[in-house]
Amino acid sequence: MQQHQEKERNDSKEIDEQRWQAVCNRDQMWDGIFVFAVCTTGVYCRPSCTSRRANRENVSFHDTPAQAQAAGYRACKRCKPNQVEYSSHGKAIAQACRSIELAEEKLDLAALAASAGLSPSHFQRVFKSQVGLSPKQYAVAVRKQRFRDELKSSKTVTQTIYEAGYDSPSRAYADNATPGLMPSKYKKGAQGEKIRYAHRETSLGSILVAATDRGICLVEFVEKEEALSVLRAHFPSAELQEDATDWKEWISEVVAQIDDPHRRQSNDMALPLDIRGTVFQEKVWRALTEIPSGKTLSYTQLAQSLGQPNAARAVARACASNRLAVLVPCHRVIRESGDLAGYKWGLERKQQLLEQEAKD
Repeated sequence: MQQHQEKERNDSKEIDEQRWQAVCNRDQMWDGIFVFAVCTTGVYCRPSCTSRRANRENVSFHDTPAQAQAAGYRACKRCKPNQVEYSSHGKAIAQACRSIELAEEKLDLAALAASAGLSPSHFQRVFKSQVGLSPKQYAVAVRKQRFRDELKSSKTVTQTIYEAGYDSPSRAYADNATPGLMPSKYKKGAQGEKIRYAHRETSLGSILVAATDRGICLVEFVEKEEALSVLRAHFPSAELQEDATDWKEWISEVVAQIDDPHRRQSNDMALPLDIRGTVFQEKVWRALTEIPSGKTLSYTQLAQSLGQPNAARAVARACASNRLAVLVPCHRVIRESGDLAGYKWGLERKQQLLEQEAKD
């Protein structure tokens, strides 16, 4: 009995540590799985909240907003954590993710399912709906991240490949292929990747626009004084260059598409986009660009269009992870009831965008 209680305490500590890392990384994948509360402010938030990070000793974790509210906390007005749907299996999935992250060898699906108290098939469905990836795909993503983290050490690329769990260099290079960013370059902290950025005013508010040589990589509605910190959070190792003259046309077109709904659907006005995310996220984001202006889909309809009808929650999380406001039109996805649901840049702005497009 005592050993069992000790194990539960250790498991709880591991889950809290994993959740704290999600908060530090502002990881949107964990929105809808838990909230964190700050005792010094009396506020609870999503893991992805962009508010100033609290000290660890002042933070507690709760599976749902209801639990946080019962403990006396109120919802953050910035990230609106009470507007997200939460899973009853959140803790079990968080523990499964932790097990995958700590494993030195491949884990058996049946063992992961048993530890979560679910059948393998049910566990597979719940895991994918929560995380947006299957357990196998998540394990590959963890191995890739481990590989990239190890590259920042003084080890050679070849040594890192095997220590990250790859059985061959070819598999490592295939998994980690990123246009313009080979492992040897990543080892140097992505030095040399130039991010050009600018801050502009639009009819819908202030925006931050950023781009690589491949295309627009960020469009966020954000005030000028917060722009640089937002940019650093997304691209901590990049070389930043403000208001470069060689991409003025791109900036002008972004502003024009925000101000004029007619331009959003014109193929002649298409901008190159540098979209970066998981395989599932990129699949969702590309599907969003195919929703016609003036039309909306529900999260379930979008999931069905991707051939994954049970992935509505994962689709919603991918929409929340979108970095390209308006250009990747996640504002065109609503609840089946017709409610607007969430929008990271504000429901009032989402309503304005939809009303603009409905008039065309």
